[in-house]
Amino acid sequence: MKTDLGLTHFDEEGRVQMVDISSKQETLREAIATAVVRMAQTTKRHIQAGEMKKGDVLTVAEIAGVMAAKRTADLIPLCHPLPLASLRIRCEWVQDAANGDAQLQITATIGTTYRTGVEMEAMTACSVSALTVYDMCKAVDRGMSVEHIHLLHKSGGKSGVYDAPSTENGASTKHSPD
Repeated sequence: MKTDLGLTHFDEEGRVQMVDISSKQETLREAIATAVVRMAQTTKRHIQAGEMKKGDVLTVAEIAGVMAAKRTADLIPLCHPLPLASLRIRCEWVQDAANGDAQLQITATIGTTYRTGVEMEAMTACSVSALTVYDMCKAVDRGMSVEHIHLLHKSGGKSGVYDAPSTENGASTKHSPD
C-alpha cells in the first residue's frame, strides 16, 4: 500500500515492509548509474603507470562493482534479490575538474528481465567501485573524493523511461547501452 507521499515501503500503519512484487509483470529493465572519483594528477599518473602497490586499480574497481551489484539485496534492507542478466562496469578518465584535479568516471550498466528495476544495483556498483579506487589509492592521496553518484537512465516497468538531466559538473547523461 502506498502512503500519502507515494512511498511503498511502509504499510497503512507506517511500518516498514518489503514491497510485494509477486503480481507484477516480468519486463526487460535496464539502469545506468555513474559516480566520479576526484584525485590529484599524480595519483592518476600512478594508476595509469601501474605503480599502485595494491595492484591494477581500474580492473579491481570494475570487479568490485560487479561483486557489489550481485550483493545489493544483502546491503540495502528492503531491496529485492533479483537475477542480473547483464552487468558492465567501466572506469574512464574524463575532463579534469576546474581546479585541475583528475576525474575518473565510473559507469554501471545493468539489465534484467524481472518484476522490479535494477537502479539500486547500478548505484551500488558505482559506489563500491569508487570506494575501491579510494581504498587502493589512499596511501598516496587522502584528499580524493567520491562525488555525483546518481542514476543516468532507467527503462522498463510501469514507470517507463527516466533520463537524468545534464549536470553542471559535466557528468554526461548520454549513454549507449551497446
